[in-house]
Amino acid sequence: MTFPRRPGHARDARRAGRRIHGPLVRNVLLAAAALPAAAAAWIGVTGWLAHTELLAAQQDLNALRAAVAASAGPHPTSAAAAGAPAESDQERWLRSAADHAAHAHHLTTGPAWYTAAQLPFLGGPLETVRGIAQASDRLTGDVLPPLVRAVPQLSAGAHAGGVPHVLTVLESEAPAFTRAARVAAEVRDDAQRLPRSTWLSAADRGRAQLSQQLDSLVPKTRDAAVAARVVPSMLGARGPRRYFLAFQNTAEARGTGGLPGAFAVLRADRGHLSFERFGNDNEMDGVRTHVNLGAEFADQYGNNEPGGVWQNSNMSPHFPYAGRLWAAAWRTHTGERLDGAIAIDPSSLGLLLRATGPARMPDGSAITADNAVDLTERASYARYEVAQRKAFFVDAARAAAGRLMNATDDPRLFPALLRAVHDVQREGRLQLWSAHPAEERLLVSRTFGGALPDTPGPFAGLVVNNAAGSKLDYYLDRSLVWAPGACTDTDRSVTATVTLTNRAPVSGLPHYVTQRVDAPPYRTRPGDNRLLVSYYASEGATLTRATLNGHRVELIPGEERGHPVYTLDLELPRQSSRTLVLHLREPQADRAPTILRQALVTPLRATVKPAGPCRV
Repeated sequence: MTFPRRPGHARDARRAGRRIHGPLVRNVLLAAAALPAAAAAWIGVTGWLAHTELLAAQQDLNALRAAVAASAGPHPTSAAAAGAPAESDQERWLRSAADHAAHAHHLTTGPAWYTAAQLPFLGGPLETVRGIAQASDRLTGDVLPPLVRAVPQLSAGAHAGGVPHVLTVLESEAPAFTRAARVAAEVRDDAQRLPRSTWLSAADRGRAQLSQQLDSLVPKTRDAAVAARVVPSMLGARGPRRYFLAFQNTAEARGTGGLPGAFAVLRADRGHLSFERFGNDNEMDGVRTHVNLGAEFADQYGNNEPGGVWQNSNMSPHFPYAGRLWAAAWRTHTGERLDGAIAIDPSSLGLLLRATGPARMPDGSAITADNAVDLTERASYARYEVAQRKAFFVDAARAAAGRLMNATDDPRLFPALLRAVHDVQREGRLQLWSAHPAEERLLVSRTFGGALPDTPGPFAGLVVNNAAGSKLDYYLDRSLVWAPGACTDTDRSVTATVTLTNRAPVSGLPHYVTQRVDAPPYRTRPGDNRLLVSYYASEGATLTRATLNGHRVELIPGEERGHPVYTLDLELPRQSSRTLVLHLREPQADRAPTILRQALVTPLRATVKPAGPCRV
């Protein structure tokens, strides 16, 4: 049945609809207007909670660092020493830090945080906070666990099974270390993409602190990953290995550190180390070998006969070149093949002897952490004639090496020795080359491989080679100031200021220390030194001009592993300084340079100035 419509029915219906929908629309509009305020409140509350969680995670990580240091000492925790399954202090602190970081990450996810972080200008700090929380979650959840887990295992292994057990632990943990290093690098890349400057200074400080921590952590995780992959095989886990071990005398500078003086042949068999023989540079004089290191190497060093003059075999700062030359020379000399080469110096011995205790010489005297450098690079020159001194160097090397070998078999000293080895390689005083290509490919990627980096990017290197035949580099001070100037969209100006100071006393030094085997055609005094000073610039750089003490000077151009090299033959009188200033144009880059630090007696003082303005 159809009812007839009453007049005005449609109008009444529309009025009723307005009565129904009016409040609904108003409520929706009010709710929409309240959403930003609610979202802001939500972000404020969860942001504060996330901040609290991150602070708690940082406190746990500080406690973790202290616990790791304690467990790596001579008296590990009882659980680690006994191999007990109970949770260690390190694992407990890491688990707590991971829980706090995961909660902070959870608090900063979701639609409100994601949307707000995309807002122009206002969203910058929120994006930074989200990034910091996510980075903390990944670091505590994926990067640190395998590293922390390995500490008590290595400590317990050192006490239970010595070096062989340590090698077993390293081999088993190598895949986890490799993954941790990869994740750490990914986290750093993500952190570098976070806003550098926002309207909230606290967020900017948090990002800067995170970047600083990652810049320190990433190389360490890569070092651990590479060490876990190469150390077991290099120490004879799969069969005996033999190495040429050179003790570099940094009183006479060479590219890799110092003159190759005393040496030994080191044998490694399933982690047990022993020395087959010792010798000095006299034994290698006159040994000639030919190793093709490329036209670039020949152009740079060929005139100095690195394959025929033993004292010039390591003029290049690229240690693999020296390793190959030393192994080839040893084979020419003895017919024996070696598996690689290792270089250390008296400063290295000092750091290692601080962990092991003093080494006793045949005459009853001691080489200690405090006197190793002075005894071998200054006092011995005043005490002995040439032949006696060379014999003394061999005796010192044998005594120190014997003390170190005993320490590797002493579970009380082994953890401290591991820390000392880390300190030595961090200073660039331990350099390794492997004759096995797969191992060498990994070694050259880390500082202990002693490689001159050949990757693009800002770079600054100061390398000196003693050209006088003296032992005056014991008294050499070096400083390098790298100052980027104005830039365009393609390049920028760079000023590199090198200052060298010869602190040699005017009297009292033995003739052998001050001798001038270069026989210069000009008059010199005892204590005057002569150096080949080489500056290694960034790939693609060009030198526009150079001055020495304010006067224009011409430098000898060259190239090594992609780096332009500019060399000055410098006479450096005693008690004097010389300042070399290089003005360069380099490819534009927004990061600080990699600094090549040649390890001599006195460390290089390097300063990197802030970047100048760019014109784009």
